[in-house]
Amino acid sequence: MLRQVVPIQRKRPELFRALFSIFFDVSQLNFSAMKILLLGASGLLGHNVLHELVSRQLSVVAPLRKRDAIVEEMISNAAVATPLGSVVDTAFLDAAAKGCDAIINCAGATDMSLLRYDDFVPANVNLCQAIVDVAKKHGIKIIVHVSSANTIGYGSKEVPGDESLPPKEPFASSLYARSKLAGEEIMIGYARQNADSKIIVLNPGFMLGPYDAKPSSARLMLVAYRLPIMLAPCGGKSFVAVKDVAIAVVNALEMGRSGERYLLTGDEYTLHDFYKLQASVLSYRQLVVSVPRWILLIVAKCGDLLRLMGVATQLSTSNIRQITTKEYYTSSKACNELAFKPTSISDAIKAYFSWRS
Repeated sequence: MLRQVVPIQRKRPELFRALFSIFFDVSQLNFSAMKILLLGASGLLGHNVLHELVSRQLSVVAPLRKRDAIVEEMISNAAVATPLGSVVDTAFLDAAAKGCDAIINCAGATDMSLLRYDDFVPANVNLCQAIVDVAKKHGIKIIVHVSSANTIGYGSKEVPGDESLPPKEPFASSLYARSKLAGEEIMIGYARQNADSKIIVLNPGFMLGPYDAKPSSARLMLVAYRLPIMLAPCGGKSFVAVKDVAIAVVNALEMGRSGERYLLTGDEYTLHDFYKLQASVLSYRQLVVSVPRWILLIVAKCGDLLRLMGVATQLSTSNIRQITTKEYYTSSKACNELAFKPTSISDAIKAYFSWRS
C-alpha cells in the first residue's frame, strides 16, 4: 500500500523557527562561500540548476556518468568540478560529498518504459538513503531534494491540489510516483530526526525549457511540432518553465522550512490547448483533435501485452491513465516561502526551440 507523506505539523511555526535557530542558524551561513554537491547535473533540471549556480558564482561539484557537452560549455571559467562516476555507487558519492556544504539532488529515474518498481529503486529510493548517510557522515546540514508533483494529490483548475493532499489515482499506482514518494519519506524522516539540519523537498510540475538534451519532457512538444494534424490525449497538466524551477531550487538553499514539501507549478492547460498554444507561439498552422480516453485505453492494451513479454515500452494502461488525467496544482506556498515566480509557459516553449535551433 502506498504510504502518505505528511509534512511536519507545526502549530507554532514562530516557536519552531526560534528553537531551530538555536541549533542551526542559517542566517549566519555565508552562502556565497558554500560548495554545493549537485546530483543529476546532466538532466533537464540539472542543467538549468547548474546554470543558476554558476550565475550566482557558487562553487559546485557536479558528478557526471560521462562527459557532457552542455556542462562543459556552461562551466568555463567557473568553480565547478565534474568527477566521472555513478552517484548510485555509494563509495563514489561519499568521495564527491567530502568538503561540500550542501547537496542538491536532481538525479532520478524517470523512464516510464521501465517494467518493474525495482527498476526505479536505485536512483529514486536507495540514492536518497545514501545522500542522508553521507550528509550525516560529512556534517552536511542542507539538502534540497527534487521529487515530483505526482506524489501530491491533484485538483481542478478551480480548486487545485496543494501540499496537504495525499497522492491520487492514477499516480498513486504509478511505479515512478511510488518510488519518488518513498524517496521523500526518507528525506522527511531524516529532517524529523535531525533538528540541526535543513531538508527541503521540491515537487515540480511538468517542466519545459532549454538544455533538454535527451530530450525528456520536450518530447511532448516535439511529437506535435509542425504536424498538420495533432491527435492530443484528453488530459491536462500544470506546466512550468524549468528555469523558474531552477531558481527556486537554488533559493531553497537559504529559504524554506525544513521537512516541508513545496509544489513548483505554473500555467494550467489541457493537452489540446497546450498544442494550440505551441502552434501559435511557433507560428505554424495545426488542427488539434482531442482523442477520447476510451480509445487510448484500448490501444494501451497492446502495450500491456508487450510489457508482459518483457518489452520496454511507454505504451501501457497505467501511463495512458496518467496522460489522460487533468492534474492541476497550486504553487502559492513556494511563491510565499521560496520567492518562486512562475513565468509564462509560452516563454519556455520559445526558449526550448531557440536553444534547439
